Amino acid sequence: MFFLNWVAAGLAILSCGLTLWQWLVARRFPLHQRVANKNFSPAITILKPLKGCDGETKECLLSWFLQDYSGPVQILFGVASANDPACPIVQEFISQNPQSDATLVVCHEALGPNAKVSTLIQLQRHARNEILIISDADVFVPKDFLANIVAPLENPEVGLVNCFYTLANPSNVAMHWEAIAVNADFWSQVLQSQTLKPLDFALGAVMATRCEQLQQIGGFESLVDFLADDYQLGNKIARAGKQIILSPVVVECREPPPTWIKVWTHQLRWARTIRVCQPVPFFFSILSNTTLWSLIWFITNPMAVLTLFFVAIRIVIALSLQTRLTRLRRHYFYWWFIPIKDLLNVAIWIFAFVGNKIQWRGETFRVLRGGKLEKC
Repeated sequence: MFFLNWVAAGLAILSCGLTLWQWLVARRFPLHQRVANKNFSPAITILKPLKGCDGETKECLLSWFLQDYSGPVQILFGVASANDPACPIVQEFISQNPQSDATLVVCHEALGPNAKVSTLIQLQRHARNEILIISDADVFVPKDFLANIVAPLENPEVGLVNCFYTLANPSNVAMHWEAIAVNADFWSQVLQSQTLKPLDFALGAVMATRCEQLQQIGGFESLVDFLADDYQLGNKIARAGKQIILSPVVVECREPPPTWIKVWTHQLRWARTIRVCQPVPFFFSILSNTTLWSLIWFITNPMAVLTLFFVAIRIVIALSLQTRLTRLRRHYFYWWFIPIKDLLNVAIWIFAFVGNKIQWRGETFRVLRGGKLEKC
């Protein structure tokens, strides 16, 4: 028991140290800063794959029509079927904005297991501009977003620009699980990894790149068999010798309130995706779970009062990181859920290793070695 106590104590101290490290690098990142010079305004094509709609879809899509950007902008919306519920919304915006260069494209070809990338392949055929912006359907952007996301591409050594995203509208307890994971942990962990090596992957909410870079890596066609197309896109561009840049601008991902089962399914898919893309970092990611190791230390030694202090540090840092990313404080009411989220993530971490099936876009897939998808 004496040996177990010292091991548990060491792991608790290590996990708290890793949490403090995440907080420090996140504090140093110039989040929410804007570019001072907006003279670089190349022609842009925005690729927006869509599938279905919800109460947030209309406002998210509208934000792309309201951009304050001086350069030419082409927007291509892609759906797999003309009967997709998103079609009337897009058609309404196109008719209300006749000055915009926006087109709805029916992408009926199924070119691989990743339906989103299949749509992107077909959308790019209609793209007229060198700079491409790839964005998920549920992303809401500020009016100056385009000017900020393309700014780093003025440097020819930059191959891709991406940005952090916030889960903007947590409206039930299940959604706050994801909100803690996204708004506190994920972005700070990305910055933590960047202190160890240059970024070699991309975050998929919004990505900006050049057609030239796509051609060098084999186009979207090289991604259509993979689950984590955003990771693969960034990784392939980085391996081609170009820099991956994180823009300080933050976008919002908006979605309707999910059930606990939906959150569990999404978190498990996310975990299994990371496991196949970065197996070693994912395996050791459990070491940063301060709540877990503090609890284990307390079990081995109930007199270890530092455990409560460590958990308190974890809660305060998570609240601070959420405030910094979202610039809101309504999450403070859910401070008590942070340790619960950590323990739930222990189960997610375990299940990430004991299976390879995921639920995505209403279908079941197997994630094969290397991250490729196979329909079940």
